[in-house]
Amino acid sequence: MERRRRSTTRRSTHCTRSLTSTQRPIRRDNDAMTESPRIAWVEDDQATGELAEIYGAWRAQNPDREGMPEILKCFSARPDFLAQVMQASYGLHFTEGHLDRRQKEAIATYVSALNRCEY
Repeated sequence: MERRRRSTTRRSTHCTRSLTSTQRPIRRDNDAMTESPRIAWVEDDQATGELAEIYGAWRAQNPDREGMPEILKCFSARPDFLAQVMQASYGLHFTEGHLDRRQKEAIATYVSALNRCEY
């Protein structure tokens, strides 16, 4: 009996799955939020203590970028967890291996597009 294979082009709704029919995902208009985020986070200029140190370290490593990415701000309520996520992410995504950073970014962008997710 032949086994049916799962399609590799199946689209995920992971990024919008938790939205109700009356809610819409956050969209950008000229890089400004048009709806409030569903997860409360701390903005760069409001960070204090350990979180301010983590944000500052990120800015020092990324001087060409404007502010913390929103995907990382989602963890701002738990600075200890944010630090661990950043450490794991950088170790996985931004170190040289069989694939260079450009290739890893291309794969991540492609997967996000397949999932219809801006991250």
